[in-house]
Amino acid sequence: MPEYYDGTKLLSLSDINGDKPEIYMCTANNTAGKTTYFSRLLVNKFLQKGDKFMLINRFTYELDSCAEKFYKDIHTLFFPDHVMDSKSRAKGIYHELYLDGMPCGYSVAMNSIDQLKKYSHLFSDTKRMFMDEFQSETSHYCQNEVNKFRALHKIVARGQGEMVRYVPVYMCANPITILNPYYAAMNIAERLNTNTKFLRGEGFVLEQGYVEAAGRAQATSGFNKAFGNDAYSKFTNEAVYLFDNYAFIDKPSGYSSYIATIKYNGAEFGIREYLDAGIIYCDNKADGTYPLKITVTKDDHDINYVMLRKNDMFLSQMRYFFQKGCFRFKNLACKEAILKALSY
Repeated sequence: MPEYYDGTKLLSLSDINGDKPEIYMCTANNTAGKTTYFSRLLVNKFLQKGDKFMLINRFTYELDSCAEKFYKDIHTLFFPDHVMDSKSRAKGIYHELYLDGMPCGYSVAMNSIDQLKKYSHLFSDTKRMFMDEFQSETSHYCQNEVNKFRALHKIVARGQGEMVRYVPVYMCANPITILNPYYAAMNIAERLNTNTKFLRGEGFVLEQGYVEAAGRAQATSGFNKAFGNDAYSKFTNEAVYLFDNYAFIDKPSGYSSYIATIKYNGAEFGIREYLDAGIIYCDNKADGTYPLKITVTKDDHDINYVMLRKNDMFLSQMRYFFQKGCFRFKNLACKEAILKALSY
């Protein structure tokens, strides 16, 4: 087994249609080396070919010391003879990165997408983009983050005489939760299971990796051992999704009470609570007389239904039950509906 993450296989894969992907996603256990791998790749491509890159952040405050945060580790390991720094541009809207005094890329914040659009012509020399920690451990995402992510790629992947340029995006994260906005938008959540190593979609490939050496190192840490084998330890050591207990397709027994109807892709699903068993169950037998009716998408909106965003408290409770492993489903369609409803 390799001691550190190697993305060679991920980058060699075609998407589900046999085409070259433009999004490469990687999750792996903590300290596996995934960030180091892609950071080194970006710098090497600049040194070898002059290819500039873009670092994607969420918020403007994250741009402070962006060069040091990106370069500190790989500088010591791989590039001791090179120096990287950055300069704030457009009154702090973005930073320009320099390697040995030569412009090598940019660091931007998605939350400033409206302002960044005004400088899109400056980013047309970007060859690759990199987003670290695309899953937030604290669920602290930009509002409408996926749309801002897409808008950022759109302003970068144009220019130089082309309507659309091929600009690959590398995305890394620890396995926090399948209820993250990227998995929801790309229909990944309902396709994943614990045995999935590589997943192909239209325009993207995803790797669920595990580096055994990193897991052993975390497991033998005295600090980590002090807290036992709890959920956070499994997340750190074993690449288990921190906030997810994989729920099962199974029907509980006993008395249940009806708590809500959800509508997804034109179909209605019933949600019931089995109080004695501590289980929330979803099936395709909806009670049309129950007052709480929620639509998952705008296309499903109908009379007597309310949109998800108006039921934040209910959704927060359901996410809590999901994360504690308390959900059960009649079939995969029911599971997909719940995953879509609970995704941020």
